[in-house]
Amino acid sequence: MTNIILCGGSGTRLWPISRTLMPKQFVKLFDEKSLFQLTVQRNSKICDAEFIISNTQQYFLALDQLEELDKKENQYLLEPVGRNTAPAIALACMHLNPQEIVLVTPSDHLIKDEKSYKKVVSYAKEMAQDGNLVTFGIKPTFAETGFGYIEADGNDVKAFHEKPDFDTATSYLKAGNYYWNSGMFCFKAGLFLDELKKYSPEIYESSLLALNNANKDGDIYHKVIRVKQEDMLKIPEDSIDYAVMEKSSKVKVIPSDINWSDVGSFDALYAESPKDKNGNTLTKNHISIDSNNNFIYANERKIATVDINNLIIVDTADALLISKKGSSQKIKAIVKEIRKNTQLHSIHLEVHRPWGNYTILEDEQKYKIKRIVVKPGKRLSLQKHFHRSEHWIVVSGTAIVTLGDKETALRANESVYIPMGELHRLENAGKLDLVIIEAQIGDYLGEDDIIRIEDDYKRL
Repeated sequence: MTNIILCGGSGTRLWPISRTLMPKQFVKLFDEKSLFQLTVQRNSKICDAEFIISNTQQYFLALDQLEELDKKENQYLLEPVGRNTAPAIALACMHLNPQEIVLVTPSDHLIKDEKSYKKVVSYAKEMAQDGNLVTFGIKPTFAETGFGYIEADGNDVKAFHEKPDFDTATSYLKAGNYYWNSGMFCFKAGLFLDELKKYSPEIYESSLLALNNANKDGDIYHKVIRVKQEDMLKIPEDSIDYAVMEKSSKVKVIPSDINWSDVGSFDALYAESPKDKNGNTLTKNHISIDSNNNFIYANERKIATVDINNLIIVDTADALLISKKGSSQKIKAIVKEIRKNTQLHSIHLEVHRPWGNYTILEDEQKYKIKRIVVKPGKRLSLQKHFHRSEHWIVVSGTAIVTLGDKETALRANESVYIPMGELHRLENAGKLDLVIIEAQIGDYLGEDDIIRIEDDYKRL
């Protein structure tokens, strides 16, 4: 059985912790592990292989986090632009043996009862082998309005229902045969494709064309399929529910009581987090005086609260969020406002790249200062900028600097000037991290002022 892991989504409801270039599935929220890592660990106990669907920018986050788990042999399918779950799953299934059983799971869900989870997956596998498209219905514990519901009669699906209002959700809870739609599935790859071709032929045909035109590379450890953007954009955007599950007569549901959460809001994250005797989330950076039942997230600065109750307080290096508990669903509206004039929705001050990471130390209108860390054996693209010049100062390690047609080695306390428009590249040929300070000066300092000539990571 192959675990298809869906890594799409930006987790905007957990802003400012979760952002486009570091979405919630890769943030280490539980015991220094990310939801993505927990998903891999959980499913690798019951599946033979992982097939990871990701966008190009998040691919390297997945690589790094799998490396931490010592998981080396994986397959990846990289989407230049997301087209929802139906095309993503179709592209993966088209690459697999039609008889292969697949377990499709999001990468950002938390499942605490792994013993029960193993049982329901085993049952789902049996049903999939008998020619069914199996979905997992989570037994609801309260009247949730943020999930879709599955109406069931035993293992038979009577209907799929959109996100309800509170009164309708309450009636579903009382009825006892309605389940939260988990977004997890199990079926034979070929059967899913047959049903997709039958009910959503345009998605099937355009996905098949995209896969046939895709670039396939990698090594014995990392097999990578890179779909071309022009082909991806031709695929109709649709979810697996709309494209197949709500139309097929071969759908079954397994009621699942597995202590599941999609961790889709700070209220949900609060429910899953350890707490002190006053109901505040445990953090070494919180000083509490007569404060109760608060979600506090603080990585660096101390947060002191006095007579504060039922609040969400999230402090990051460049943004502070304060909200009443129960209102965290409105954070998506904040992100919408932020998109209008900043990049706070997209990046943290620390940004991960395939070669390492950089941290923005200061960002003004005419200059920007970064701390850049390049991992051993890695190098940045050969590139140039039209709107800025750069100064590099080596803090530690040895830098191999390409400037025009010359290559120079720089060590600690040595520096180089990169004129505007000059071809340049930074490389770490050593065995330790290379750390430099970069000062950018110019009229425009956006990250899109990069013209890549050569790139080891096949970025544009």
